[in-house]
Amino acid sequence: MKTKREVILWKEKCRILWTGVNMAEDIQAKLEKYRTAPFDARFPNQNQTRNCWSNYVDFHRCQKALEGKGADTAPCEWYRRVYKSLCPMAWVQKWDEQREEGNFPGKI
Repeated sequence: MKTKREVILWKEKCRILWTGVNMAEDIQAKLEKYRTAPFDARFPNQNQTRNCWSNYVDFHRCQKALEGKGADTAPCEWYRRVYKSLCPMAWVQKWDEQREEGNFPGKI
């Protein structure tokens, strides 16, 4: 017969093992869904700055156009995934701030 302390330790070990399995499954699911930006013939070089910029602007143009028509903006998600894959977060944050302030240099 196990003591109360042994039962508590056993339950804790089971909880840790179960949590580890769930975390591993979550990570595996995220990796399966992970997609990098596909090749774009307009940007064949290593420097992907223009590709990043273009997809950021295209995403916001697409959203603006579809929201203006009252349509679903789901088709725009492809542009969002690509720019999120290519662009440094600091750039995206800066561009978002510029759009909110009304001094974003791109035409949206």
